[in-house]
Amino acid sequence: MPVVVVESPAKAKTINKYLGDDYTVLASYGHVRDLPAKNGSVDTEHDFEMTWEVGADSRKHVKAIADALKNDNALILATDPDREGEAISWHLEETLRKRRAVKKDTPVSRVVFNAITKAAVTEAMKNPREVDAPLVEAYLARRALDYLVGFNLSPVLWRKLPGARSAGRVQSVCLRLIVEREMEIEAFRPREYWSVKALLTTPRGQEYEARLTTLAGKKLDRYDIENETQAELAVQAVTSRDLSVASVEAKPASRNPSAPFMTSTLQQEASRKFGMGARQCMNAAQRLYEAGHITYMRTDGIDMAPEAVTAARDAIKERYGADYVPDSPRVYKNKAKNAQEAHECIRPTEMTKDAAALKLTESDQRKLYDLIWKRTLACQMASARMERTTVIVASQDGQVELRATGQVVLFDGFLRVYEEGRDDVAGDDDDKRLPQVHQGEPAKFGSSTSLRAQYDKGDDSVVDTSKGMLKSGSAVLSENGAVLALQSHTQPPPRYTEATLVKKMEELGIGRPSTYASIVTTIQEREYVRKEQNRLIPEDKGRIVTIFLLNFFKRYVEYDFTAALEDELDDVSAGQKDYKELLARFWRDFSAAIAETSELRIAEVLDVLDDALAPQLYPPREDGSDPRICPKCGQGKLHLKTSRTGGFVGCGNYPECTYTRPIAGEGADGEERLLGEDEGDEIWLKAGRFGPYVQRGEATPENKKPKRSSLPRGWNKDEMTLEKAVTLLSLPRTIGMHPDGGEIRSNFGRFGPYLQHQLPDEPKPVYANLKDPADVFEIGMNRAVELLAEKRANPGRRGTAAKALREMGDHPDGGKISVMEGRYGPYVKWEKVNATLPKGTEPEQLTMETALALIAEKAKGKKKPAAKKTAAKKPAAKKTTAKKTTTKKTAAKKPATE
Repeated sequence: MPVVVVESPAKAKTINKYLGDDYTVLASYGHVRDLPAKNGSVDTEHDFEMTWEVGADSRKHVKAIADALKNDNALILATDPDREGEAISWHLEETLRKRRAVKKDTPVSRVVFNAITKAAVTEAMKNPREVDAPLVEAYLARRALDYLVGFNLSPVLWRKLPGARSAGRVQSVCLRLIVEREMEIEAFRPREYWSVKALLTTPRGQEYEARLTTLAGKKLDRYDIENETQAELAVQAVTSRDLSVASVEAKPASRNPSAPFMTSTLQQEASRKFGMGARQCMNAAQRLYEAGHITYMRTDGIDMAPEAVTAARDAIKERYGADYVPDSPRVYKNKAKNAQEAHECIRPTEMTKDAAALKLTESDQRKLYDLIWKRTLACQMASARMERTTVIVASQDGQVELRATGQVVLFDGFLRVYEEGRDDVAGDDDDKRLPQVHQGEPAKFGSSTSLRAQYDKGDDSVVDTSKGMLKSGSAVLSENGAVLALQSHTQPPPRYTEATLVKKMEELGIGRPSTYASIVTTIQEREYVRKEQNRLIPEDKGRIVTIFLLNFFKRYVEYDFTAALEDELDDVSAGQKDYKELLARFWRDFSAAIAETSELRIAEVLDVLDDALAPQLYPPREDGSDPRICPKCGQGKLHLKTSRTGGFVGCGNYPECTYTRPIAGEGADGEERLLGEDEGDEIWLKAGRFGPYVQRGEATPENKKPKRSSLPRGWNKDEMTLEKAVTLLSLPRTIGMHPDGGEIRSNFGRFGPYLQHQLPDEPKPVYANLKDPADVFEIGMNRAVELLAEKRANPGRRGTAAKALREMGDHPDGGKISVMEGRYGPYVKWEKVNATLPKGTEPEQLTMETALALIAEKAKGKKKPAAKKTAAKKPAAKKTTAKKTTTKKTAAKKPATE
């Protein structure tokens, strides 16, 4: 029985079902060899010979294949049908020959299939071939380049930029895209403009909106109405004239479906529709492929096999009817050069099976298969037909003209199944439906409240009685409520999402489908980039690395150079170029650049980066003062510095002055801010490695570790005040003495708010979590003792609620009211409010009215911030608090300042 080797056990299991007992199907579990991470793995002195090493995890898999070949003297390599798959087959054959598991008389063949179906696998077995040498050479060139760049450039980064972790041939170019987009956003200056719309009505009482396009006989450009005054004049010009319909034009239009998926477009659409990252998308696609549900998921191709086109058309006809099948099949041609060796698009293996028919249990797989199935059917469906209508409304004198547009879908075609998502979608009036409008009829102003609703989203209104208008600072509304001018500002370019980044890389020709997911993941794992709300934002560390490479290795992070290198690698895979010549030419120039940079001192590198970043780091100040003068001490000059966590700007007078801020510039999120003074100490709001924190005073030789406190989760740094900071710095708060001895304290810790207490006979304190951060400052003795008792009773899990003495009923605002037994007597409990019963009041005699009054009084007092702040600032109120406001008791981590 021949031994068939594939990459994954899931794929092996599926194929084994199709081949039966006549074959032994085993998995290699991905790559079996790689270049060791040490000097000399690619020998630049000896024709770029490579030293390969079988990974520790791969040895047992290689042994299993070798053992199987002892009984079955035939090897069939059935790895994936791309460069990586070809490389794995080559590695396996080479490794097995070195182990003598593959002998001279052992037949070795290579088979490829684009889908794991019985027909595809059976057909592939009938058409074996040898391992494709040019494809392997393209892999070798790519791997050698990545090694030479990464292994030689990364140590330069470590030495010159503390905290930088790595650089890569494609990774660094991808990072440059994100950094440059962020710099564009920071340099962007918004421009104000106004747009005017009117609500009009037909003689039949149907309303529609129209946009002002001509004013004073002149066609309006986007920025022609520049300010509120001009907007008022425009509104007056419209409202003071009688309008009529000058023309109605209806044109037929059609929309064609998008091409079927290739790797990049699948990643983009999965990101748009489901928020999937590139890696998450590819993992789900991999599992669908291995289960035999879709064709191979790493491809630049958009063409579809003829039999698949026929199957799609049959499925469309059966499911939706003959009207949805175009007269002739749609043909999609590959645009990419050497498109992954002409692989097919990503499509279902069975067109008749939708996601429900497959009964997929894993959410990502179900959503992704549904997306692929719909896109594939849609690409072979009839076009959508619609009618686009444009209505021109004008005044008799020709001074004012408005335009209304809309469309009606006459036949939905492919839209019945699928519509492609869009990035950063703006409002589109073309999609609106218009009522029936006739040329020559009057266009009266409408009476609907729709424009007023849009106006009310603005600021508080003021009435300009002289002009009969409502004004809000960002909008102007006519007195009749039918004409609205809205203020807008130009927007900066949006930050990249994973989808738009992949799209941009594809446009520039950087990387290949098999690498997109790993590259985008790597720059996040290196902490060069973070993802917030699906947007990619460069960290300071990523900025510094990019500026360093642009200044010292510019050629190797140029988009054109990287794309040209990809084209050369494609030429290698097509057998048109020698890969060792490519490596020699690259290494000659790259090694020279490395040698030049290795002689530079860190101070010289920082000076170059400081100058390169100067416009961004030190923008002109409004008062005209030197932007490099330290805003804190007023004497030292600001300089770019580095630390293990990235770059920052610091005062040259360190350690006398400890001013620091992020490289994003003055006013950035991480810039420190003086909140005020308390008891002679300056109270600062600063940014640290683990987020914002407040600090009492500055570090001095006598007080090296001033008191600090991180902002609790949910606290907004922009809303921090002196009082809040002093309250935070007063922690831990002493709630009181426990009935059994020992102080009960509340504070914030690594895992959130908590209570702390230690009985005299306990070896260590007991900690009980608090759900609400406000409880740190507000929780009373009854509740604190109750939570600690629950924690002691259930140390390994959350405590259960104490048993109620009596259930009173529901509070008018919702929630149960109960009478509980406390350490200090019975109390009324409603949600987080605990109110002690007055002396002499028995739980059985308590009325609902009295309970509500007690709760209301307690809740009212609980919300008073003054009491909380006073406790923090006046030692007399709580004798233990005063001890905790000194500056020498609590250690804190020192931020990087040099």
